[in-house]
Amino acid sequence: MARDQLQMLNALDAAKTQFYHFTAIILFGRIYYHVDGALKPGTLPPNISAAVNGVAFIGTLSGQLFFGWLGDKLRQKESRRPQSKSP
Repeated sequence: MARDQLQMLNALDAAKTQFYHFTAIILFGRIYYHVDGALKPGTLPPNISAAVNGVAFIGTLSGQLFFGWLGDKLRQKESRRPQSKSP
C-alpha cells in the first residue's frame, strides 16, 4: 500500500501540470480573494481584521475557561473513586 502511494506521489511530481497549478493559485487567489480597501492583495481591511482578531481572542478565552472547568469536573469524579490500598 505504501509503495502504491509513493508511486502515485512520484507520478504527480513528474506531471507537466505543476506550472499550471502554481499560476492558477497565484492568479485565482488575486481574483477571488481580493478585498476592496485592502492595502495589498491577501490582506483584510483594518476594521475586518480587528473583528476577526477580537472573535478569535474571545473564542480562545472562553474555550480555555470552559474546557478547564470541564477538565476539573472530570478529574474530581475520578479522584472520588475509592482507591485500593497497597501494603
